[in-house]
Amino acid sequence: MLILGIESSCDETAAAVVADGDRILSNVVASQALTHEKYGGVVPELASREHLRKITPVVDEACRQAGTGLCQVDAIAVTEGPGLIGSLLVGLTYAKATALALNKPFIGVNHLEGHIHAVLLQNRSERRAGTAEAEARFPNVTLVVSGGHTCLFRVETIERDGCPRFSYRRLGQTRDDAAGEAFDKVAKLLALGYPGGPVIDRLASSGNSRAVDFGRVRLKGNPLDFSFSGLKTAVLYRLRGTDLQIEASERRAWLSSRREQGRAVSPQELRERCSQATVDLVASFQAAVVDDLVGRTLAAAEQEGVECIFVSGGVACNSLLRRHFAEAAQRTGLPVLFPSPALSTDNAAMIAAAGYFKLRAGECADRSLTAHASFPLGA
Repeated sequence: MLILGIESSCDETAAAVVADGDRILSNVVASQALTHEKYGGVVPELASREHLRKITPVVDEACRQAGTGLCQVDAIAVTEGPGLIGSLLVGLTYAKATALALNKPFIGVNHLEGHIHAVLLQNRSERRAGTAEAEARFPNVTLVVSGGHTCLFRVETIERDGCPRFSYRRLGQTRDDAAGEAFDKVAKLLALGYPGGPVIDRLASSGNSRAVDFGRVRLKGNPLDFSFSGLKTAVLYRLRGTDLQIEASERRAWLSSRREQGRAVSPQELRERCSQATVDLVASFQAAVVDDLVGRTLAAAEQEGVECIFVSGGVACNSLLRRHFAEAAQRTGLPVLFPSPALSTDNAAMIAAAGYFKLRAGECADRSLTAHASFPLGA
């Protein structure tokens, strides 16, 4: 069964063809990073325009790589939310029009559910290849952590008519900035470039993560909720009126000049423009975010008595986060599963994989399907 997946929730135009929910025949992603780089974040209007420009060639390329045509796919799965409404509408309208024209079933997929299925897709692929270190088990606790979302879910399955049905219960969520958003904002404050997460991850490797004590984030109410706005503000206060602020201003001017010249900036060049104090600050900030993510996820796993932990979303690419979770897995004996980096960031293969199970369960959409900027997953 071939599922064409389409993802356009933010600033990545993506299409993929997945067979039987676990074989990736193609996974094409057109990034808009260069479009938004000079703004230090995603500009919604520019994002939707880029989606309009790229959606057809991206779908055509996904079909070409998969060796199939639109007429040969069995169904079309598309992200219906959450995300930027203009961006979502581009992918959704394309998917709906194509499905109606070809008389194919189409399925709306929650973007967060897609990230959860990215872990399952990776694990099923590894098990088929005989390379899986652990098996995905249920119930589990899943951390979805990206530029737009930081949520904890309890995920369970119920077998019905030979088809697994997935249920989700939200355990915690960010009360302000998502973790990836905090990375981007700190990178913007320090003039390190965009997107901030990968840049900070690289710089932090040569910094002292204990140089700045940010302390632990303490919240009233749900202990499994997150908050990263305070950490971002703490970085801002560390900069104000200091040499670090002057250094950031000089770096910002240098980056702007390089962009105007059309010249890329290498990681080594950026590192040479950063003092050790800046690198130490970045490393300490990253460590504080990672400690919070890992600590609350492990607390959720203990509270729920689950057999496995999933971690997905763009921030799941962070090397320190992966290392700390790997250490936690060894310490607790609780398997922690990640998707590959390509399946961690926004992609359409995860949407196609989630759509496969929805199609088998008979959860198809009709022409009334529309986009939702806010689209919670689970109760």
